[in-house]
Amino acid sequence: MPGFLISSGRLNEDNIADGAVTTDKIADDAVGLTKLASGTDGNLITYDASGNPAAVATGTSGQVLTSNGAGAAPTMQDAAGGGMQSMQVFTASGTWTKPAGITKVKVTVVGGGGGGAGGNSSYRTGGGGGGGGAAIEFIDVTGTSSETVTIGSGGAAGGSNSAGSAGGTSSFGSFCSATGGGGGSAEGSGTRAGGTGGAGSGGDINITGQAGDGVQTNDNQSGATGGSSILGGGGLGGGLAASATGGAGGNYGGGGASTSGSQAGGAGAGGIVIVEEYA
Repeated sequence: MPGFLISSGRLNEDNIADGAVTTDKIADDAVGLTKLASGTDGNLITYDASGNPAAVATGTSGQVLTSNGAGAAPTMQDAAGGGMQSMQVFTASGTWTKPAGITKVKVTVVGGGGGGAGGNSSYRTGGGGGGGGAAIEFIDVTGTSSETVTIGSGGAAGGSNSAGSAGGTSSFGSFCSATGGGGGSAEGSGTRAGGTGGAGSGGDINITGQAGDGVQTNDNQSGATGGSSILGGGGLGGGLAASATGGAGGNYGGGGASTSGSQAGGAGAGGIVIVEEYA
């Protein structure tokens, strides 16, 4: 076909019939970005249900390109929620306040450890304090903005020839709670049993703390070990010496140990509430 003249000096869509320019008539890499029609900054090119080119509208900062399935163009949408975002830890009573964007929390509640018993002048020891109980619960907090947090104190140590005191109860509002471990019995009580472990309630998982060690003989001996919570930490018994005292609960909710000699046992460790926050 002989040459032809386009009066305007350029070939545009008005001079070309629909479907006249097919793929085999265009050399590879012949059409650069400068030849594409102008668009909106941030838009993407896709194809509609009819197979025609279409633009994906620009989203907002932080949105992600999301498939809407076969036959529908993708769109920019907010990223799906999920995953742990933050954590609040309470070792003293207070108020949990929900951060923005949080919809669920995993709460771990541990009661206070019981106190260990004191020994007597005959180097006979009492029982160790029990470990605090625990409750673990996954909670939908969509309709909750804040919640009261209560931390159980560690049980006081028993003085010379005296029983230890029980640990206090920890709780996350009315959702879940955990009682403290019992105090160890003193030598004069006859049984000299270790304190019972505290118990969790209301959680998806409820755990009983370890009981403190008891004493089964009247022979002179070292102090009894305190029970552990789920975080460990039972105190070590005092040695067979006049000046030895029982070890305090080491970790949150750990029971205090007892001792021999006319010394005090170990105090139980206070409880804790851990709130893991999820979007």
